[in-house]
Amino acid sequence: MMVTEKDLIDSKDEIEELEELQEEKKPVVQALSDVGIELNKGITDYVMSDYEAVTTLSKNLNINATEARKQLSSFPNEYVVDGENIPDLVRKMRKARRKLKGEDRVRMAKAIDTVIDGYSDHISKCIDSIYWLSPYKEPLLKMRFNEKDLMKLNKMGDVKSRRKVVDALCKFWEHDLKKTDMVYGKDYSSLEKTCRLAKKDFRAEIKNISDQSLVKSKKERVLSFIETEIRKQPGIGAKQLHDKMPSVLHKNTTSNMISKMVKKLDVAVVNGGYYKMPNEIKKNIWAYTAAFIDSDGYITMDRNHNPRVGLIATGDRGRAFMEEMHKSIGFGKLHLNQKSPQDTRPVQRLNFYSQDHVTDLLTKCLPHFRLKKGNAELLLELIRMKKSYKKQDWYKGRCDEIFKLMKWENHKDHVGFDWLKEGIYLDDISKLQGNCKMSLMDSMEQIGGVI
Repeated sequence: MMVTEKDLIDSKDEIEELEELQEEKKPVVQALSDVGIELNKGITDYVMSDYEAVTTLSKNLNINATEARKQLSSFPNEYVVDGENIPDLVRKMRKARRKLKGEDRVRMAKAIDTVIDGYSDHISKCIDSIYWLSPYKEPLLKMRFNEKDLMKLNKMGDVKSRRKVVDALCKFWEHDLKKTDMVYGKDYSSLEKTCRLAKKDFRAEIKNISDQSLVKSKKERVLSFIETEIRKQPGIGAKQLHDKMPSVLHKNTTSNMISKMVKKLDVAVVNGGYYKMPNEIKKNIWAYTAAFIDSDGYITMDRNHNPRVGLIATGDRGRAFMEEMHKSIGFGKLHLNQKSPQDTRPVQRLNFYSQDHVTDLLTKCLPHFRLKKGNAELLLELIRMKKSYKKQDWYKGRCDEIFKLMKWENHKDHVGFDWLKEGIYLDDISKLQGNCKMSLMDSMEQIGGVI
């Protein structure tokens, strides 16, 4: 798989999946606190079975057992990118980096760091989701483990095994703290040996958990197969998915069952074909929208100084993207299946015309823009002027300047563009940029001088 900087450079902003996990854990922590369970009361009092935890939550939150169990069962899905786990992906990226030079190599290095940061955040959220283990996160992070080990710990239901894990963590934690600021000597060596033994005990408990406990159920395997095939072949239908299934899954499913199951996968449907939307749309819609505008969108204004922002895609897959973006953003106007100038695939557009909508969109996307940040700042300045400063003597002149600057932002990389036709002199660009009225408007509002 060829990994490019374009595919991964924005992933730090986008990789924020399951942020609601922390909100879900608040009632858990509060309920445990309400019954007086604290760390210093000892392992026996704190580490409990799932049944006891569910009963405690159900009683203290006044909810039924099913809802209480959902509070405890929030372990994130395995972290993969296009079916590839992160350690393997990072290895491929590092290998690809060896062939790059100069700025491309630097950007690939930053992309690798971004992916690693996102994976670290995911691991942290995995730990937080294991309610009986999360209070011991600090010593756990000093142990040797991977995502598969955390999956095993999440599956650990035996209270005795849980207490052994916590006992090893506490033993390590206690002796590791004693080593702080201690000079090397006999006592330090003894503490270091105890810490190593505690780490060994921790690993032994994980090894006792069979890999079989991580095997997916048949339903989970069907859903995983469907999701993988949709990613491989966007636009595939239910019958095609059924035909491609391995025999062990094929005989227990039907096309009708598949059409119902895909609803659980957050799949978009266009003309009977399935399209899996990138998880980044849900993780951080504004970061994803900014990246989309940077690559396949525009920020501009017409000659009447009306702001215009839009996203463009083509074909059925593009329609699925635009419909999902429109639903996720919550505003804008869809223009679907428009005829392309080249009379090829139909063009799908999501446009923003309203000043309020453009302001809301650009303000939220502004921190994430990489290529069109200058355009966004110009439109935000223009809209602010149009709303409150039309009577100022500098208003019309600044609108004309913003129009010229917008032309420059959109065509500065266009070799041979006729600047004189638009009345633009490149030597004046710095001066026009320096005439920004944002600071002036701030000052006028502070002293109540808005007209």
